[in-house]
Amino acid sequence: MTRTPTEYPDLGRFDTYPKLLSYNAQHWPDEVALREKEFGIWNEYTWKDYERAVELFTLGLIDMGIRPGEIVGIVGDNRPEWVQCEIAVHAAGGLSLGIYQDSLGEEVQYLIDYGQVRIVMCEDEEQVDKILQIADVCPTLEHIIYHDPRGLRKYDDPRLVSQQALFERAEFLRAQDPQRYRALVEAGQGKAPSMLITTSGTTSKPKLVMFDSHSFLDHTAAYLRADPKYAGDNYVSVLPLPWIMEQVYSVAQSLITRMTINFVEETETMMDDLREIGPNFVLLAPRVWESIAADVQARMMEASRLKRLMFRLGMKIGMTHLERHGTPSRLAGFLLLRALKDRIGFSYLHSAATGGAALGPDTFKFFLAMGVPLRQIYGQTEMAGVYTGHQADDVDFDSVGVAFDNTTLRIDQADENGVGEVLVQSSGMFLGYYKNEQATAETVRDGWMYTGDAGYIKPDNGHLVVIDRMSDLAVTSVGDRFSPMYVENKLKFSPFIAEAVILGHERPYLAAMICIRYGILSKWAEHRGISFTNYTNLSAQPQVYAMIQREIEQLNASLPAWQRVRKFLLLYKELDPDDGELTRTRKIRRKVVQEKYADIIEAVYGDRESVHVDTVITFQDGTQSQIVTDLRVVDLGGGAQDAALKPQPVAATA
Repeated sequence: MTRTPTEYPDLGRFDTYPKLLSYNAQHWPDEVALREKEFGIWNEYTWKDYERAVELFTLGLIDMGIRPGEIVGIVGDNRPEWVQCEIAVHAAGGLSLGIYQDSLGEEVQYLIDYGQVRIVMCEDEEQVDKILQIADVCPTLEHIIYHDPRGLRKYDDPRLVSQQALFERAEFLRAQDPQRYRALVEAGQGKAPSMLITTSGTTSKPKLVMFDSHSFLDHTAAYLRADPKYAGDNYVSVLPLPWIMEQVYSVAQSLITRMTINFVEETETMMDDLREIGPNFVLLAPRVWESIAADVQARMMEASRLKRLMFRLGMKIGMTHLERHGTPSRLAGFLLLRALKDRIGFSYLHSAATGGAALGPDTFKFFLAMGVPLRQIYGQTEMAGVYTGHQADDVDFDSVGVAFDNTTLRIDQADENGVGEVLVQSSGMFLGYYKNEQATAETVRDGWMYTGDAGYIKPDNGHLVVIDRMSDLAVTSVGDRFSPMYVENKLKFSPFIAEAVILGHERPYLAAMICIRYGILSKWAEHRGISFTNYTNLSAQPQVYAMIQREIEQLNASLPAWQRVRKFLLLYKELDPDDGELTRTRKIRRKVVQEKYADIIEAVYGDRESVHVDTVITFQDGTQSQIVTDLRVVDLGGGAQDAALKPQPVAATA
């Protein structure tokens, strides 16, 4: 498809989501806006269909008595109904609050109580059950709307209302006053609060970030000036809609540019569905990019000798060209890597982005060498998600790019290397934290957002380099500064390592707790006749330890001596958001991890060769399993001489 420049709507006039939707439905009623795969078939919804559903949702909410300024919760997988309900809440004068579909009951209860939510929109039986379990202890909750009726026909709770019944009530209101929805849309105020977005909550319960539509759309336009999208472009929505960046792409950018949003059938079918669509843009979390890179490397290990040789040759040419010129090699892409890009559905990409957490430079280079136009972006929920990024012809592997044209950056209290806290101003700054003026005052001072991230601006090209959280920057007991996140990201480039936690603050050397990438290592073990029963058993196998040791030793060879991992062990389970060890966007909650695994950490630094574990883990469905095992502590040596070496500034290596 030929990509032609698009004249975006006047955001001064169309300053709310419902107004933009109405504009698109009026001018391009039969153009495909949304596409959803169900039972193996892609169902298409035009802009006219889109607005029709939003109108019915809006009138249904009004029939339920929604009041201006009231908060409506939405929980479920990414579906057209999710975004339709969100825009309807705005049209009715309320505030939308997205809730992560894998949130536990107590997390959902906290959000409902904190926002005094009366109405919750659920996708299906699973989410309805979750809400019903806490409904009796949520005094404000009155209505639970559900989209998918399967399994719910025999439920008789008076709070339950099917989407079909809601739409029937809406049709009655529409017949009485056909212009009511149109009047609501025209009366909408772009500068009124319309969205609540949860923070990642790395240290405590999430805060609710307030946005108005006007500021959010204005900042989205700045992003589009840096990375243009066009009408008819395809985007596949795979990251959770409550996350700020999926809101930017699947809702705001879609409404401005008229690109088509595609919703996959299931999380498990994501890569297959993505290949079918062949998107022009993708936004994936670092863990997804790491998983794809690991899967590609694992497949190459099992491929024929000829394919392995071709892959290695292609990557060598690509990497060499990348290092010399900063751009992918067309020769490598055309001759060797084109089929691989097609295999993972990336043949039509014009740009790809990673955000939500840091992506290691090795993984970044891997995709660029393959010819994937990957761009690092950076921002916070409070600043409408992202405000820096790489340009197509200006990629710096160690940085997160340059600021958008509506954004100003500065470094606060920089040290002799220029490293300090990143401060930012932009038109996309949030209105404040909902019902938390103290936290707002602590975060925004004199018009600047204090990000809590340590970084510096490169004097030669203006790129921002983010090192780590200010609170996570660490110093060994012998005075060596290091960034745990930097070493962790390099470790996760290995196809066999899913997660890593680097230890060493106020300790004599660095150590690592490793979570294996079970899906790939299980296949690796099966091909070698290694018997195992589950994750815990596989991670304890001596051959697996030997494999991970080789991966760490290879990493150590590329690191300065004081940043090398001296000891490691393989954890008996994966780190899990449900256990509080990770945020919903997969950032490590270091304080939780350090407290939960304190005995193991002490054993690592206590010169013990193994750690005995006898514990119980609880699964998402409430079932429990007892884990009894011994974790071997591997000493790679070199701690004393490494610690004696003088380190370079941390900014030079992060």
